[in-house]
Amino acid sequence: MPLDFKRPKFLSRLFSPSKDRASNSTVQRSQIRSSQSILGGAHHFQTGDLRVLNAPNATQVNAVKEAAMQQNVDKIERGRLDTLPKRPDMSRMWVEFLPNSRQPEIEELCERESSSTHLVLCVHGPAGIGKSILAGHLSDEFRSAGRLAASIFLDVFAADAPGPETIVKMIAHEIGSIHTQAIPKIVEAMDQCHGTSLGNYLQKYILEPLRSLHHPQPLIIIIDAMDEWRDAAIFIQAIAPLNSESSVVKFILTYRLNPCASRMPGIDRVSICTYSLGPIAKEVIKTYFKKYLGTVLWVDGRKASPTDVEKLSELSGGLPVWASTVIALLSHPFNESPPNKILAEIVGSRLQVGGADGLGELYRFALRRLFPSSEARKLFRRYIGATIALQESLSLLDFSMLAGIPPHLINRIQFALSALQTRSRPPGMIYPATTLFHSSFLEFLQNMTRESSFAISAFDSHSALGLTCLEQLSSLLAPSPRCNFPLCAIQHYAVKHWPYHMSNGTPRSKDQWSQTKHCSTLQTVLAAGTRKQWAILFWRTLMPEADELRLEDVGEENSMALTLRRLAYWLDQSGGDHWGFQVACLDVAVRIDNGDAEAWSELGRVYRARGDRMGSLQMYEEAVVAFRHALQLRPDSHPGHAELLDKIAIALRSSYRRNGNHDRLREAILCSRTALTLSPVPHPDRGRYLSTLANTLNHLHAHNSDPKTLNEVISLHREALALRPPPHPKRPSSLNNLGAALSDLYRCNDDIKGLNEAISLHREALALQPALHPDRSRSLDLLASTLQPLRVHNGNIDTLNEAISRHREVLALCPAPHPRSLNNLACALHSLYQYNRNIRSLDECISLAQEALALCPAATALRAATLDTLATAILSQFEQNGVVDVLNKAISLFHQALILCPPGNINRGYPLENLVKALRKRIEVTGDDQDRGEIEVLKAGLAALQPAKAKRLGEY
Repeated sequence: MPLDFKRPKFLSRLFSPSKDRASNSTVQRSQIRSSQSILGGAHHFQTGDLRVLNAPNATQVNAVKEAAMQQNVDKIERGRLDTLPKRPDMSRMWVEFLPNSRQPEIEELCERESSSTHLVLCVHGPAGIGKSILAGHLSDEFRSAGRLAASIFLDVFAADAPGPETIVKMIAHEIGSIHTQAIPKIVEAMDQCHGTSLGNYLQKYILEPLRSLHHPQPLIIIIDAMDEWRDAAIFIQAIAPLNSESSVVKFILTYRLNPCASRMPGIDRVSICTYSLGPIAKEVIKTYFKKYLGTVLWVDGRKASPTDVEKLSELSGGLPVWASTVIALLSHPFNESPPNKILAEIVGSRLQVGGADGLGELYRFALRRLFPSSEARKLFRRYIGATIALQESLSLLDFSMLAGIPPHLINRIQFALSALQTRSRPPGMIYPATTLFHSSFLEFLQNMTRESSFAISAFDSHSALGLTCLEQLSSLLAPSPRCNFPLCAIQHYAVKHWPYHMSNGTPRSKDQWSQTKHCSTLQTVLAAGTRKQWAILFWRTLMPEADELRLEDVGEENSMALTLRRLAYWLDQSGGDHWGFQVACLDVAVRIDNGDAEAWSELGRVYRARGDRMGSLQMYEEAVVAFRHALQLRPDSHPGHAELLDKIAIALRSSYRRNGNHDRLREAILCSRTALTLSPVPHPDRGRYLSTLANTLNHLHAHNSDPKTLNEVISLHREALALRPPPHPKRPSSLNNLGAALSDLYRCNDDIKGLNEAISLHREALALQPALHPDRSRSLDLLASTLQPLRVHNGNIDTLNEAISRHREVLALCPAPHPRSLNNLACALHSLYQYNRNIRSLDECISLAQEALALCPAATALRAATLDTLATAILSQFEQNGVVDVLNKAISLFHQALILCPPGNINRGYPLENLVKALRKRIEVTGDDQDRGEIEVLKAGLAALQPAKAKRLGEY
């Protein structure tokens, strides 16, 4: 059955936060703060006990009262700040920062931070190089200088790390804790941001509080181990609008790989500079070994020799993690061999970092020493596998029940593994492995191939924990409709995390799933009388502040699969950081009932939405897989078959946009054509399928510049428009799509009829979108951009003035700096300058183009267009002042634009034509013919691309 969930009553207040409360608290704060001027006449008072000294008049008494009220509000605001998520404690790192070990790097990083206007400084280097140690030191240094806004270390979180909204709140809590003057703005954000976009979170929780401090220098936010965070791409894309705010806030991020070189999704939108972190100097490592080898309890006076120190320093490869691991092994009392024997084996075995296995050789050596017997290694695998899958900390006894390992054996394993920990934790609890061990160690265990006695399967570990969680539920849930709360820790964990462990530890295949013990246990434990109780407990665990889920909300008739789908839907609507739980619910749902097509389709939708948000190729690929599963369950005759083909086409097209794989684009076109074939007139969704195919073919035309492809795009958009007469809600979109395609056709053939029709279509779309319509800015932008070339044909200044007015309106509607809108307005102002020769128009054009360029993603069509705009304006500036350096700057910018428009690119003609003109001017000014050969090459390229324009250039 189609999933058409209505919002249940318990969600109604969740989506309508108390506006009165928010506005009242804001008003109260403003009233109190406006009264602070009264304090100017008060002398010698103490607000703690309200004792007034030398208060000669009532004004002073009132001032004390106002101060007491202010103090009360400050306490309330501080209390509310403390309800925000807090970053984990980083004070227990075992690998210390070696004094002066990174002095040249620190000086270089500080110089870059102070001299650059980039929003982000990215420090990258391989595992174990010391990025986290450096990040911690920089955090201390900036805090001492009064310039630290916040520091977050992402590798201390469990495997299921918080979502970006939660991380933003953690940063805000740090800001408020360090800079108490920012607390009022943070509290305002808490009242205003529920359920809003991540961009709004960044504006309200971070930018506005920092801006309110009026600090003379930008404050620094340090985020370590970004590459270990699943939502890194989402966060990176979200901070891009802050590019122009680098005078208020800057970010220092650490990665293993250079995110620019590895083409991390969204990184090209951010103003960023990178710094490659190299190994620590050998002399520093030697100093470290000399210091800590002296703390080892050597036997019979056999100590490390200078030769040993020299060899260890060489073997370390400058990696602090390698050095600290060696010291831990030599110092660990669990080893049966004396330290000098272990040292001799390390030195003699040449466990060098630079080998093919990197740190793996040392880890393998350590594990063999710490767990010498087959039984010990078996226990190690069970323990470490369970902690790798573990999602939150548990007491020793609770973890013992969950993992099925006796407590005394857990203590022995913990003691042995303490030699390999990079962080310590308070005793008595078992923590997720990611919060204790270096990521390189955990990756070594899960990627091991040669040494199976230590290899860990995360799949098997999740499988075991998932089954234990279900068994815990069997003792918790009963046929009675009452659900006791709060739960004990192990019950809380089982209620919350069994879907996640099941989704990561059982096969999706129907045949394989049905043979698992999980399948039969699930049917027994969560039968009709108990699954509703679990749903209530699950909701209450994840959403403690929301209205309670009731049995009638879940529905007595629901299957387990439908219950999971409902929960996933409500989590999606809640606006919180629950994507992992949402996917887990749907991932289990598709295993049940032989894989329902609707459940697969919903899973695909969730993955695609995540892909849109993250720009993640992996999410789009997961969406394709899920939609294909749904398609297999729907025969060609099924009315939803075409809809799934359309969804697959959109996901494939999104995948193509991320990786440029033309096989993906061709497959998307094939799926889209098939969907259209299955939906003849008068199919209600034919218009949507026409638009999907047209938009997909438009990507093909951008690649091949084939006029036939563009003509088909126009034909498809015309048919879609005909199927969407007024007042169809999608008519404005179809009008704009057709108008944009006709504008592309005009750029190819200079046909004024197509341009006039495009303008007419955009005007009609704009008329259908009143002032508050969310898509009005797109119609305005398309209309303005289409009016500009019309003015070239009709010579009417009113056309140009309207274009400028429309562009200014678009810019006013943009919630944050918008490079495309800035560039479009700059283009229009340059056209105005060419008409009236008013230098103010040219100056504004250059200023806007420079601002747009600073915000432009690297290696994109938008950046190429902005470079061309700025170069053209600077060329006009040269015509004003005749300065050759200005002309050379314009030529350099035209060359940069041309690089971003390689042969075959539809936009290559603009920088080609403009560069020819600029080079001709340089010959005229300098009399140097050295540019003549390049001009001929450029003209030949333009003639092949756009013969009409090449002809207009004429012969030089």
